[in-house]
Amino acid sequence: MDGKITYKFTSKMWRDQSSGSWHFISVPKDISKEIRENLQWQEEGWGRMKAAAQIQSVKWDTAIWFDSKSKTYYLPVKGEIRKKTQIKVDENISITLWV
Repeated sequence: MDGKITYKFTSKMWRDQSSGSWHFISVPKDISKEIRENLQWQEEGWGRMKAAAQIQSVKWDTAIWFDSKSKTYYLPVKGEIRKKTQIKVDENISITLWV
């Protein structure tokens, strides 16, 4: 992605228990710290930062959200993406993220 910083990592998808259907991937703390320190100025409201993500061959425009309690960004994974990639909760997933 032109002009964007690329991050590659492996993480597990989890389901938010309070909302029931929201699924997220936590960006590793070291990457979250680097993004926050260098790119926080790009955040919009509520710690939201525009991003693009790729799992397997599926790439989509999205946003990551900073959670101040866990000090990490969360990448939401829509049902459409979960269906296309057939990823499951608690499975190790390789992700490419552009911010």
